Amino acid sequence: MKTPLKREYRNLVRRYLLWAYKSARESFERIERKTTQLIVDEYIFNYFLENKLEIPQDFKSYIANKRKDELKLKFADGKRGKLHPDYVYLKNRLEALQAAIKHFLGEKQLEQFSRLYEEEFTRRIVEARDH
Repeated sequence: MKTPLKREYRNLVRRYLLWAYKSARESFERIERKTTQLIVDEYIFNYFLENKLEIPQDFKSYIANKRKDELKLKFADGKRGKLHPDYVYLKNRLEALQAAIKHFLGEKQLEQFSRLYEEEFTRRIVEARDH
């Protein structure tokens, strides 16, 4: 059941939910990025192996360090066992916020929040000058 909100309260709720969604998604994806980056980096590493290309030592170290970071952040035992409680909390918080956005603002607003998030992070990547 949707809660009717006056326009100014709805705007406050919308802004809070947008901020909370962005914050939770950033925190969750900071960990998830390690996994997705590893998948791509390991593909590249295997491509080098299969094509007998030289693999720089710093690339090997980069992958090894990323793997350790991923395991430490995502899994309680630092191995691929039980998920880390902080990771589970972030995942659950993001899901709860998505449900709250749907409840208070509707499915289309959740889609818009997701689109805004993707556009913002894509813009940041394109405009980054540190690499």
